[in-house]
Amino acid sequence: MRDNKNSLGAEDVADILGISKNTVYKLVKRGDINSYRVGKKFRFTMDDIEGYIRSSRNMPPSGSRRSSDFAAADRSSDIVISGQDVMLDILSSYIERHEKGGMCLRSYAGSYDSLVNLYHGKVHVASSHLWDGDSGEYNISYVRRLVPGISSVIVHLTCRTQGLYVAEGNPKGIKTWADVSGPDVRMINREKGAGSRVLLDEHLRLLGISKKQVRGYDEESHSHLTVAAAVARGDADVGVGDMKAVSQVSGVDFIPLQKERYELVIREEMMHHPKVEAITEILRSKEFREEFIGLSGYDTRDMGRIVATIE
Repeated sequence: MRDNKNSLGAEDVADILGISKNTVYKLVKRGDINSYRVGKKFRFTMDDIEGYIRSSRNMPPSGSRRSSDFAAADRSSDIVISGQDVMLDILSSYIERHEKGGMCLRSYAGSYDSLVNLYHGKVHVASSHLWDGDSGEYNISYVRRLVPGISSVIVHLTCRTQGLYVAEGNPKGIKTWADVSGPDVRMINREKGAGSRVLLDEHLRLLGISKKQVRGYDEESHSHLTVAAAVARGDADVGVGDMKAVSQVSGVDFIPLQKERYELVIREEMMHHPKVEAITEILRSKEFREEFIGLSGYDTRDMGRIVATIE
């Protein structure tokens, strides 16, 4: 039986997922998200939302085509953008309204898989926030390794703050990356290929801490939101993620540890494609940047700047 203390309404789900309430009802009608009814009202749990987020890695948002349709897309006119942040969904909606734009396909893969898919030609634009502990750089070394032989342009999207989710009041006294390996600490991890997991792995490597020393290292969740929710429920003591999820989940504190660069990687041959030109124009527009004023966790000052071209 479900715990009504943790039940959510359609408005709550809309706020968490960054969609309209009507879209929530459409997801329920299609069977894409689980729910239950109390009288005439739909109710949801965080498990329902986590299940939807997990499945949405292979499911497009309303109005888009799914990843299985990519092969059938007309590559001369369609582009596929890969990544999980809601910022990319907002960007896609802007592309559809832009004079150079139109239908935009979305893939919901993590940073590592997004770059691999870019290499294989399955996507045209990949988002990435992969940190190299040896160089201290974001994304550049990974593009060289995972997209070899393909000229790629890295375009800055935003800076976000990464850190640790802990229970309210931080009862375990967790303050640093090393503290996740404490003997009385249990963590919940992100899935393989997620930028947050790579960040954790790099810090553990630099600290000389074996993954076997971290209780719960192999327990995975598929979004910042669901990791924070697991900590709030007491299923784990700590998890890695970005700052903005804390505003959506009660009972969680955030320990900020690192500023990260979240960037787009685009095949250089696509830079003069009308929809890619639309992307760069949108990123540099005042209107798009104003979408994120007041939203915690986004720094848009360098948005749209070309960071590097990797040959």
